[in-house]
Amino acid sequence: MTEAAELPPAPEQAREVFGERFADAVRYAELLAEAGVQRGLIGPREVPRLWERHLLNCAVLSEAVPEGVTVCDVGSGAGLPGIPLALVREDLNITLLEPLLRRTNFLTEVVELLGLDHVTVVRGRAEEVMGKLPPVHVVTARAVAPLDRLAAWGIPLLRPYGEMLALKGDTAEGELKAAATALAKLGAVSTSILHVGEGVVDPLSTVVRVEVGESPGGVRFAAKRAKAARTGRARRRR
Repeated sequence: MTEAAELPPAPEQAREVFGERFADAVRYAELLAEAGVQRGLIGPREVPRLWERHLLNCAVLSEAVPEGVTVCDVGSGAGLPGIPLALVREDLNITLLEPLLRRTNFLTEVVELLGLDHVTVVRGRAEEVMGKLPPVHVVTARAVAPLDRLAAWGIPLLRPYGEMLALKGDTAEGELKAAATALAKLGAVSTSILHVGEGVVDPLSTVVRVEVGESPGGVRFAAKRAKAARTGRARRRR
């Protein structure tokens, strides 16, 4: 339990960012510092910098997310960025997608404890749930995989003209260049790098935005998506 004692007090910026949900953000930080460390979801060395490096770094992603949309947080892990985003944006309908049972158990506990009625936890891999989950407006991810692999998992989950928002660090520009061909094949029509969190985090959070056209996932996934939809309709008729 020594890790919990290392959790620093919430910075003043956290009160401003989380507003009425500040107390819930504090409880989430405590859960990460205690159960999160004990269950191996985060490393004990991350506890002293939970606020700046994790909670606030993820919460400011809200600046890039449109109002009232559906979101799927791919590879949600301990709930980053999905939980902080849910705390500051109750207008969003968020799915936390995570394949590992111990992580989904933790996420379910957090969602229930904090009363996040607009958040759903789903256990599974992105490639397994396509066609089973409704396509979303926005896919989010943080520290899941290099951009080309992440895009192959996340983009097929999008609605037409949706977007993927990936929190990245100093590697953002290089990853975007390296993934250009793969992104084009996946139906991307526009890419950009955003810096969010002015006055909240230093350095600013870096976000790679990938916008898609009418065929998220490209030609390869169009047939797969159509087949999954037909299968789903057939099951519902039974």
